[in-house]
Amino acid sequence: MRYFGMLRMTNWNSGLFRHPQLENISLQRNMKDRKFSIAKRLRSFKFALEGLKTVLREEHNARIHFGIAFFVIVFGLILHINVQEWLFLVIAIGFVIASEIINSAIEHIADFIHPDKNDKIKIIKDISASAVLIASIIALVVGLLIFLPKII
Repeated sequence: MRYFGMLRMTNWNSGLFRHPQLENISLQRNMKDRKFSIAKRLRSFKFALEGLKTVLREEHNARIHFGIAFFVIVFGLILHINVQEWLFLVIAIGFVIASEIINSAIEHIADFIHPDKNDKIKIIKDISASAVLIASIIALVVGLLIFLPKII
């Protein structure tokens, strides 16, 4: 048995990890053993929407990003931007919001694995947050390239 922080690998070859708080969770069946079901696919959308609600409820930065996205969309409607500009805006907005959601998930996983302050967890969270920063900077540049010529 090998130890990696709080995770201990029980079977090196199979790649199965155990965590003290996850001992009672059974492994799901292999994907090829499952049959396709529209009801299950619809249920997965419900889970995704629950995740989105959680992000909006718990993450302040996500609310800021959604608020900015709302104002950018309104601004685009007021200035009558063209289809190509909408395409770039939607991709930039989606990039920022998706990055924020992934960052939040990584932070929650890190806090779950190690709730106390830890230098390695801090590095993981900082790197994750830097992805959101880069996405936001790119979105800002896209917005400036689209809106500045229309304002000036």
